[in-house]
Amino acid sequence: MAEHDTGQERTEEPTQKRLEDARKKGQIPRSRELNTFMVVMAGVVGCGVFGPHMTEVMIRTMTVNLRLEREDLFHSAALLEHSLTALVDSLQLLAPLLVLMVIVALASPVLLGGWLFSWESLQPKFNKLNPLEGFKRMFALRGGVELVKSMLKVLLLGLVTAILLKASKPELLQLVNRDLEVALVSALEFLWWAVLLLGASLLLLAGIDVPYQLWDHRRKLKMTLQEIKDEMKESEGRPEVKSKIRQIQQQRAQQRMMDEVPKADVVVTNPTHFAVALRYEQSRGRAPKVVAKGTDFIAAQIRNKAVAAGVPLLAAPPLARALYYSTELEQEIPEGLYLAVAQVLAYVYQLKAARNTKERPVPPRDFPIPEEFLSRQS
Repeated sequence: MAEHDTGQERTEEPTQKRLEDARKKGQIPRSRELNTFMVVMAGVVGCGVFGPHMTEVMIRTMTVNLRLEREDLFHSAALLEHSLTALVDSLQLLAPLLVLMVIVALASPVLLGGWLFSWESLQPKFNKLNPLEGFKRMFALRGGVELVKSMLKVLLLGLVTAILLKASKPELLQLVNRDLEVALVSALEFLWWAVLLLGASLLLLAGIDVPYQLWDHRRKLKMTLQEIKDEMKESEGRPEVKSKIRQIQQQRAQQRMMDEVPKADVVVTNPTHFAVALRYEQSRGRAPKVVAKGTDFIAAQIRNKAVAAGVPLLAAPPLARALYYSTELEQEIPEGLYLAVAQVLAYVYQLKAARNTKERPVPPRDFPIPEEFLSRQS
């Protein structure tokens, strides 16, 4: 922050540019409680979908490994075979559930902050290794909120677990008297309901944490009035930069205009202060068009360019001024100047026709220019 911003309160909502810059840095709202809830619910759904298969595999694994022959206990190869079989069965048992939970763990953050990958957020930040900065974070507002959330989570999950165990105590104690398969199915069913209730309790924490994370993210990005002013200056461009850009644009536009002078049919001059280059494309059947114009130094450049390219010059001060003030570049001349420009073009065609003769046509002197075009020059 700039020095003149020091002491100013961040009372203004962040601008769109501020939000976009923060996103590029990886600063988006995230809720651990929402992610935990989604992963637990994925486990509950996975157990519901893959439960029969998991129960079957678990019963087979336990049956095989709890009924070992006496000889196998003293045979290392047999024990290794049993161990490998149990490992494969365990992977087969847990793989679908683990894959589902991993997918949900990667996708759940998108619900709040959207998908984001930022190289800048992956760069190491050595200031986090500073113990003083660590203590500041611990005793900051966010640290206090995280502590309260952790305590609430422990209390809530502990309370739900205690209530669930107390309500299910008689059924759990009876499991030891049942057959292995029946006891295992009952235990898995109890575990499924326990996880479901614990996940539902996490929904309460997620419902509190998500609005807080959105509010805290917005609070951190709030701006001072000076920051908004500086951003507006930066986005609109500083005066010296804009002036330089306009200068470059004018230079390029002038260069393009000068490139059109050799293509003109005639240049009407003042003769020194104004110069207007006209081009008439007879095949198109449209009115003549102004392809270049300028005053003083620019006019001199146009005249020099025309002379070098062999474009004829015609001194007609009133007409030059009328064309300059009434017509923009690449525009056709107004209807009121058709007759005057027609006299100019007729003279140009006479010049072209007389190139191989000694006769020279007399340039026109009086041009019919309406009063409205003359009044614009005053």
